[in-house]
Amino acid sequence: MIMNIQHQDDRQTGAFFLLSEQGERIAEMTYFWNTADCISIDHTFVDHTLRGQGIAKQLFDAAITFAREQHIKVIPICSYAVVMFQRDQTLHDILAEPS
Repeated sequence: MIMNIQHQDDRQTGAFFLLSEQGERIAEMTYFWNTADCISIDHTFVDHTLRGQGIAKQLFDAAITFAREQHIKVIPICSYAVVMFQRDQTLHDILAEPS
């Protein structure tokens, strides 16, 4: 199921998210800006009613597309993002080098 993922960013923090019909966030992947060219994905949440439908992957893909379009690097912090970067070597072009 393809969902209408929304994006909000204020250049300090940001999120990719889905809203319920009542306007509540029912899934989100949040991040914060480390520098002008690097974000850290720090949280992933999917409501229990949506689990098992690939929603977290869609949020993650939206974040990766954003990073590539903006030419920025990513530091995965939340466990979901860490695992996704470990599983997919094609993401290493946007993986920030440890400092």
